[in-house]
Amino acid sequence: MEDLSMKYMEPEAYRDIAKKLSETKRERSRYINEFIRPLKEKLEAGSFNFEIYGRPKSIHSIWSKIKKKSVSFEEVYDLFAIRVILNSTPEKEKEDCWKVYSLITDEYNPSPERLRDWLSNPKSNGYEALHTTVMGPQGKWVEVQIRTKRMNEIAEKGLAAHYKYKEGGGDEDRFDKWFGQIREVLSTPDTDTVDFLQDFKTSFLAEEIYVYTPKGDVKMLPVGSTALDFAFSIHSAIGTKCIGAKVHHKLVPISHKLRSGDQIEIITSSKQKPSEDWLGIVVTAKAKNKIKDALREEKRKIAEDGKYTLQRKLEGMGAAYHQHNIDELVHFYKVPSSLDLLYKIATKSIDLRELKDFHLLGDKLEHPKPKPVVQDIPTDHRQHKNYNKKDSELIIFGESSDRIVYTLAKCCNPIPGDDVFGFVSTGKGLIIHRTNCPNATQLMANYGHRVVKTKWAKNKEISFLTGLKIIGIDDVGIINKITNVISGDMRVNIAALTIESAEGIFKGTIKVFVHDKEELEELVAKLSVLQGIQTVDRFDTETLT
Repeated sequence: MEDLSMKYMEPEAYRDIAKKLSETKRERSRYINEFIRPLKEKLEAGSFNFEIYGRPKSIHSIWSKIKKKSVSFEEVYDLFAIRVILNSTPEKEKEDCWKVYSLITDEYNPSPERLRDWLSNPKSNGYEALHTTVMGPQGKWVEVQIRTKRMNEIAEKGLAAHYKYKEGGGDEDRFDKWFGQIREVLSTPDTDTVDFLQDFKTSFLAEEIYVYTPKGDVKMLPVGSTALDFAFSIHSAIGTKCIGAKVHHKLVPISHKLRSGDQIEIITSSKQKPSEDWLGIVVTAKAKNKIKDALREEKRKIAEDGKYTLQRKLEGMGAAYHQHNIDELVHFYKVPSSLDLLYKIATKSIDLRELKDFHLLGDKLEHPKPKPVVQDIPTDHRQHKNYNKKDSELIIFGESSDRIVYTLAKCCNPIPGDDVFGFVSTGKGLIIHRTNCPNATQLMANYGHRVVKTKWAKNKEISFLTGLKIIGIDDVGIINKITNVISGDMRVNIAALTIESAEGIFKGTIKVFVHDKEELEELVAKLSVLQGIQTVDRFDTETLT
């Protein structure tokens, strides 16, 4: 799924990695065979019934590593993993896996911090295996996964395989608890699809930590969980009243990130109430849903005041408080629901004086024209022209003679040449986002009717702000070399330049004005070949202004 998405969202990166994988296939096969040969001999000598083979990593996985670690394709060491699958009896599974681990680490040196033991503590989704990373021939790190046939079937086939191998009776295992948590999240009313998928990924598919209650009971939580997540995992009533915690008897805030082995005691107060910023503190789906429920309840209470205010206003006009009039106002003020309408009236975010524009047809409200979506907002690089998105499927913008109201999204900072889409907003006209913007999925899923196809017009008159991150070896004159290329060779204006140096390595951020993506790529290429420069990357989601 990730590879398929990437094929369309990041076509250039996808094609580039696919091509390089194809070109290095023979070389990788040769290396896998060289790596496996001595291990095969040892496993055969130990009378193990086994399979051993190399498994290529997915294109998306390689791309994520390139971005996360700021390395080139050639520097990604684990383009593949070696998998050993043993045919063991249930009572000897753990013993055999550790014996194989011992044989492998006798042959190749392991990286101690890369050992993952999911035999002693299986993942809550049922996954069991031993993972280690060892130093192979030619000084290359190689990931090795050790599983039994049963473990492999559960990993590959999931739910069905788990129940095929599960023995009758006994206590509820971790998988059943995990599955119960998913059921609980799915049963929550008004679950937003995109939010659910995001929560599922962070709550149920993430690496796990093991933490303890004051009585010594173990709790499994996703990596990145906070004291507030732990409170909600105990009980939702404890979560909503949580004001702090003690980790190993030391007082910490609710936002404190937990680590494996922590023992936590939750501190509560009857006066505590969840707030909007709690959603940014927690990572588990249960905590997020319970906080949203509490916020919705609070919103409903406030909305009651808005309902009273609106009823009085409508009665004063001679209109009735019924569904038709509510729907008219929801449409006019462009709010998602009647609850939001009443909440905004209560918090005075909506001006009810605009009701004077409405006509009355009996006791029904009728307005002559909808509240305009587009307004002229003059600014240096926003052009001005009212448009109706139904008139055309494709909006071409960016010409100096054009008058389309558009704003460049701060979350992804698009420039001409980027693949983009337009989002019709209230008050700001068309907001232009890159198709790979972190907010793209949310906008397209929840506000598809407001998304329009857009395309840059060719225009060399306007410059756009973008940013570069540069990492390299700290040397005398390195800043001079960089600025010479930008201002001298390329004649590109620099908006800001920040350089930090530590232990012989410098990290720099440069904000520049470029005309289009082509010019930016040429600049990146020229900076990349400078002596001492290791990586040059474009800002992805950071705000440039």
